[in-house]
Amino acid sequence: MTVLDPAEVVRLYGPWKRRTPHDAARFLNGYSGQWWIAGGWAIEAFVGTPRAHGDLDIGIPRGEVDGFIEFASTSLDVWAAAGSLTPLLDRSSDVSPHCGNLWLRASGADPWEYDVQLNDVDGPTWRYKRNPNISRPLSDCLWSHDGIAYLRPEIQLLHKAKHVREKDAVDFQRCLPLLDGPSRTWLAQTLRLESPHHQWLTEIAANH
Repeated sequence: MTVLDPAEVVRLYGPWKRRTPHDAARFLNGYSGQWWIAGGWAIEAFVGTPRAHGDLDIGIPRGEVDGFIEFASTSLDVWAAAGSLTPLLDRSSDVSPHCGNLWLRASGADPWEYDVQLNDVDGPTWRYKRNPNISRPLSDCLWSHDGIAYLRPEIQLLHKAKHVREKDAVDFQRCLPLLDGPSRTWLAQTLRLESPHHQWLTEIAANH
């Protein structure tokens, strides 16, 4: 899998409008489904110091995609992002099970506003998209800050560990000293399942 440089993503697909978690909260005011902030903004909220952002990631359970599309499409166009971008013109939730993201924007002439990640959630249980054997109660995957739910840092770092870019390495270094013992243990255990020789495992062990 090729991970594109952010500048290349913009060149190919267009720019992203700067959005913050509070923008997302205003946009989703009145939405009855569950949602949370993921990606770099989740790392920033946990660490407490700012970092640069290319976009804003919102996480939702895949099983709630119908209601999310119905709500979001009243104000923004919804596109399925699954290798290619497909506009959901009829506001249908005919989203492929292989689709991992929805991209939202006001129109084709406007920048993208939100990248919505579809998460595998079975009832109360969250499952890691790359390995369904890695699971956790969804309630233990989230934490709240300033009235907004965020993905916990150890889970975000697991996602980032697959293709470690410079910004992912920096996020790991910023988060590691702040993770409590159970969070470090969970991250180490899941990394061993995914990549037994991952470069982060030695650093996690040194911080125990």
